[in-house]
Amino acid sequence: MDFSVIIPARYASTRLKAKLLQDIHGKPLIQHTYENAKNSGASSVIIATDDDRINNIAQDFGATVCMTSSAHTSGTSRIAEVLETFNIDDEQVVVNVQGDEPMLGAQVIQQVAQNLMDSKMQMATLCEKVTDKAQYLDPNCVKVVFDKFGKALYFSRSPIPAFRNQQDFNAELCFKHIGIYAYHSSFIKQYLTMESSDYEQVEKLEQLTVLKEGFDIHISKACAPVGFGVDTQADLEKVREALV
Repeated sequence: MDFSVIIPARYASTRLKAKLLQDIHGKPLIQHTYENAKNSGASSVIIATDDDRINNIAQDFGATVCMTSSAHTSGTSRIAEVLETFNIDDEQVVVNVQGDEPMLGAQVIQQVAQNLMDSKMQMATLCEKVTDKAQYLDPNCVKVVFDKFGKALYFSRSPIPAFRNQQDFNAELCFKHIGIYAYHSSFIKQYLTMESSDYEQVEKLEQLTVLKEGFDIHISKACAPVGFGVDTQADLEKVREALV
């Protein structure tokens, strides 16, 4: 299986300053993410950033880095610049791994690439079961529903599926979206030509434009626990504890 991993890596972060450079047991956070991607069997792993501080540190630990424009408003558009810079073939499978996911394991990265190839859909992503009602109700937790073939039906910050009687809540029916994506290089370029849908505008979820345009997104349960990303100091402390 031949696939590449591109890691969009912004320095700016509103809730935790310079979070990708925060130390986790002697390594910057971004290095943990990078090493997991390297262990996935990817033919290449590229960190895409617009910041010299990330570039310098990434090169110190041996990463391939692509310096990109500071004008990008999404990780997807930053990845598209990498595709052009490195002249990556349109048929190449590309996995988008967010830089602030130091617990996203190699087997999970490999899984989403394989799912894209097997499903023949335009995109692939992953999910895991919602843990409890609080997570189900949390708008920061993106929920997803999908059919028996693994085709995503909708993603939402709202509680879905909605239980008509709240006392009937059943976490076994509820799934949290994991923000990792696989797609062919050509589809990333196609996505950037799409006009942002009304659904994307209200939910602030890029993948809803893909669904609105009539494309299929494959989704399956992650083959291993994915841990959690880092947005806050509290998240960082949890990761430090988990990765001991």
